[in-house]
Amino acid sequence: LFWTAPEFLRDHTNFRKGTYKGDIYSFSIILQEVVVRGPPYCMLDLPPEEIIRKVKKPPPMCRPTVAPDQAPLECIQLMKQCWSEQPDRRPTFDEIFDRFKIINKGKKTNIIDSMLRMLEQYSSNLEDLIRERTEELEVEKQRTEKLLSEMLPPSVAEALKTGASVEPEYFDQVTIYFSDIVGFTTISSLSDPIEVVDLLNDLYTLFDAVLSNHDVYKVETIGDAYMVASGLPKRNGNKHAAEIANMSLNILSSVGSFHMRHMPDVPVRIRIGIHSGPCVAGVVGLTMPRYCLFGDTVNTASRMESTGLPYRIHVNCSTVKILRSLNDGYKIDVRGKTELKGKGIEETYWLVGKTNFAKPLPKPPEIRPGEDNHGLKPEEIAAYRRKKAEKKA
Repeated sequence: LFWTAPEFLRDHTNFRKGTYKGDIYSFSIILQEVVVRGPPYCMLDLPPEEIIRKVKKPPPMCRPTVAPDQAPLECIQLMKQCWSEQPDRRPTFDEIFDRFKIINKGKKTNIIDSMLRMLEQYSSNLEDLIRERTEELEVEKQRTEKLLSEMLPPSVAEALKTGASVEPEYFDQVTIYFSDIVGFTTISSLSDPIEVVDLLNDLYTLFDAVLSNHDVYKVETIGDAYMVASGLPKRNGNKHAAEIANMSLNILSSVGSFHMRHMPDVPVRIRIGIHSGPCVAGVVGLTMPRYCLFGDTVNTASRMESTGLPYRIHVNCSTVKILRSLNDGYKIDVRGKTELKGKGIEETYWLVGKTNFAKPLPKPPEIRPGEDNHGLKPEEIAAYRRKKAEKKA
């Protein structure tokens, strides 16, 4: 029906008889297929039934549309004449033949000319394809570079892209932050694997949003452990301790109102440990290069976190000295003598606030001698299990 002249679509009695002028209409539809290298009416994006209905019942008159850059103007005008609603206005095949000779500038077409035209068209299409692929490659390159810059410091990523070796770098003063989720092993045992992934993704997305407002570098996450540093890879004088302290207070405040999707009644408490000192940073590995920190400062910061308590920021004396020297109103309480594994017994402190810090901080659980203060309490676990059993029932 696409190739059938409109007068036959309306007159079912002469539908299969055909006329000379009807063939002219059919020829022009074929000409459209050749010109655009597509099926009839492919540019209209309408269902076939709708197209046939519009052709049968104008106005408006429904015909294929051919863009000026798809064929010579004379060819497009000829097609439109062949599509005339009135058969008498359609040209004859002799007239069409003469018009094509004008379009070809009087030249007789032969197989060589046809091949040359085809090669020229192929070359033009190939150029367009190469340009399109080049643009796609550039977009993909930008995505890769963005991902690389998020995984590694910009200076390190740039050096790796150029093939240069990245030498380890010594930093005489940095502040390192560690945190983890209290009772994460218990939470994991009560959750499906996908629920654990959702928990960590939600929590770390919250942390990442806080980091964007401070001069810090997120080093890595391993399970529920979250590691951040300030003072590297970009040195910032003695501001590193303040940046980490401010970030810690903001993270602790945001965690206070955080709830797990799958067990909103079970609190998510974190421990935070901070330590300042020298360290060495460098890229390790070739397959998946990682920007890693090495030195006793890293180990001590990790011990500060592991010996800390829920909803508390455990601070070493080296960081406390820097914070006090800044006179920015940090509120620091003495914890007392604390045994740090592999380090011995040291005087440690709690960072409990700041003069101009107005955000609410979660209240730490009461410390009771002889109790395990490093995990979820049995009554909290029992309450969750009861609710889960009630839901299943």
